[in-house]
Amino acid sequence: MHSTELDTAVVIATEACRLARAAQDAIVAAGDAVSKGDRSPVTVADLAIQVVVSRRLANAFPGDRLLAEESSAVLAREPHLTGRVLELVRRHLPDEDAASLVRALDRGDAGAAVGRTWVLDPIDGTKGFLRGDQFAIALALVVDGEVRLGVLGCPNLAVEPGDAAAGRGVVFAAAGGGGASARPLDGGTVRTIAVDTLDDPAEARFCESVEAAHADHSEQAEIARRLGITAPPVRIDSQCKYGVVSRGEASIYLRLPKQKDYREKVWDHAAGAIVLTEAGGRVTDLAGEPLDFSQGRLLGTHVGIVATNGRLHDRVVAACREVVGLDD
Repeated sequence: MHSTELDTAVVIATEACRLARAAQDAIVAAGDAVSKGDRSPVTVADLAIQVVVSRRLANAFPGDRLLAEESSAVLAREPHLTGRVLELVRRHLPDEDAASLVRALDRGDAGAAVGRTWVLDPIDGTKGFLRGDQFAIALALVVDGEVRLGVLGCPNLAVEPGDAAAGRGVVFAAAGGGGASARPLDGGTVRTIAVDTLDDPAEARFCESVEAAHADHSEQAEIARRLGITAPPVRIDSQCKYGVVSRGEASIYLRLPKQKDYREKVWDHAAGAIVLTEAGGRVTDLAGEPLDFSQGRLLGTHVGIVATNGRLHDRVVAACREVVGLDD
């Protein structure tokens, strides 16, 4: 059950959420982001969270490896960011300096997930973060390619859907065979979560990315039409989508690549996939194959992602294959 590891991951992800929440307003106001080599944005909060999580994991599980999204390369290109990253990090790790910061960042270059490897996306949905909207801290433990546990921290997600008075900030957690749970970020009751029980696709709702660059919205609209879905999609950034489907607010999350040669990153799905699976859902690629997290930084043999409540999965996969053209 990896109960010790799950409890530790929840504590670490909660700390990371609070760091991100404290930094978000200032970073949004300053437009404080730079582009990486792949043109995706990165902020000082991404880097600071990776440092803090790297340090916490190394202290708790010194023999484990880390595979994480960021590296010190951005600081080499943008050295003026180092001081601002250190300012955030030192609120949690007062003794950190520039050299140890670089080491903590680059510890995340584990390569393939062999043995015990933690997989981290320090801020999943950076564009949502920069809009002052939804983002997630995603942390998973992968053992020899199999995801054993995952935690999703969603600092801006409503604790109770549709109830603003209940506050914002949810931490989802799951371990293999142990079910999935959600707890308020700021403290409160931990409750078991489960997917909805819809078996008629016409009654379902899609959950999809806000950013059109992340998925082909026109293809998803055609898939919805073929399934008889008329409800508008729930558009939300980051792996918060996995959490939303896991607690029954939506039934389907699709990630349809705009280019057929695009491959998903492992840190974009490892934590969310186990949360949804343990909540009773199902996650595969567009061919209906289970995801293989042993291949390194990319889900190299997989095209796209289909995540559902389980009952609808085969019908959704079939519609995806027709629309995307995998059966051609």
